[in-house]
Amino acid sequence: MSATLPARSAWAMVLTLCTAFALSQAYRTVGAIMAGPLQAEFGLSAQALGLFSGAFHFAFGAMQLFMGIGIDLHGVRRTVLTAFPLAIAGALLSALSTRFPLLITGQVLIGVGCAPAFLVCTVFIARHFPAARFASVSGLVLGIGGLGMLLTGTPLAWLVEARSWRMGFAVLAAASALAWLCILLWVREPARDEARPKESLPAALRQFGALFAMPHTPGILLLGAVTYAAFISLRGLWLGPLLVERYGYSLVQSGNVALVVSIVSLFGPPLFGRLDRDGPARRRRIVACCAVYAMLFAVIGIFHAAWLDIGCAILIGLLSGFIVWEYADVRVAYPAALTGRAMAVFTMAMFLGVALMQWLTGMAASVAQSRGFDAYSAVLAAIAALLVAGCAAFAWLPAPAGAVAARS
Repeated sequence: MSATLPARSAWAMVLTLCTAFALSQAYRTVGAIMAGPLQAEFGLSAQALGLFSGAFHFAFGAMQLFMGIGIDLHGVRRTVLTAFPLAIAGALLSALSTRFPLLITGQVLIGVGCAPAFLVCTVFIARHFPAARFASVSGLVLGIGGLGMLLTGTPLAWLVEARSWRMGFAVLAAASALAWLCILLWVREPARDEARPKESLPAALRQFGALFAMPHTPGILLLGAVTYAAFISLRGLWLGPLLVERYGYSLVQSGNVALVVSIVSLFGPPLFGRLDRDGPARRRRIVACCAVYAMLFAVIGIFHAAWLDIGCAILIGLLSGFIVWEYADVRVAYPAALTGRAMAVFTMAMFLGVALMQWLTGMAASVAQSRGFDAYSAVLAAIAALLVAGCAAFAWLPAPAGAVAARS
């Protein structure tokens, strides 16, 4: 257990931690604006573009288990301060890259550096805020962290057009250094109330094994792997190229649309956090929202009308806020002693899912182009199909036992 933080101090610290989370949101969505310039400079195919965008998410997701262990053993502050400098180094390497492999290496470093950015926020909230407020506070943090996506809308588009994509990475590196300094100066964790033996790495890994052995874990993870991935694949990779190539939008015009989608997406998590209801009703609502979510992606793929595509993208941004219900579901699906690690596993599934979805959609685009079909219709169809599969797994695979799921 930890000493209780005053409410004002807890809010100040979680908002400071949000600065790193906001930067991670910016890094994961740069592809929507930088895709065209990168393709032109490095001669990238659609599949290579998916690899570029997916490298961040694969590294981010693959490190979640280790970041969860780091938080348990060394605390929120030390974990994020140790990892985040790698994001700064990766951004600088990306800005200086002259070859595509160096650019990918930079994305991997950024992904590793940003890996604890959201996890530290959720664990901090779980430890220092009342359990009944977890969904609402997490939703607010998701909304605030989403401000990072605003940087990769019109502002980044303007910077890339006026200077270069390299300058975009340089500015993000400087902002990341400032966020690291703020966390160093302003985040403090209270001392433990009671001494406890330090857990070994093998013992920590065994706890993760226990999570994977629970019958309700597969359904939770399969849905988690596609919901956030769908939104980020659209907003962070395909939205800009789709508007430019399908409708002839300029880079700044597509950036304006991305900015609107990002702004709307900021309101989703706080809204859905306030609408959260515990118990079986939450899981039914998750399934219903996911079904509508998949339909919106299918509409963009099927109907080629700019106003409709933009309208659906905006609705997707708002509806993506239901993901906060998934986090609330994870929190009550496991014993309290496993909450932090359950969050780490779920976050790992989310971001490995982003990497996989961006790679698969890049492949779908390449195959469609080679056969004379519309690449973006193939991308959107693939995303919709993956959402339907994840939703079915969540609905039909075993749910948490009633006694556990009812835990407050």
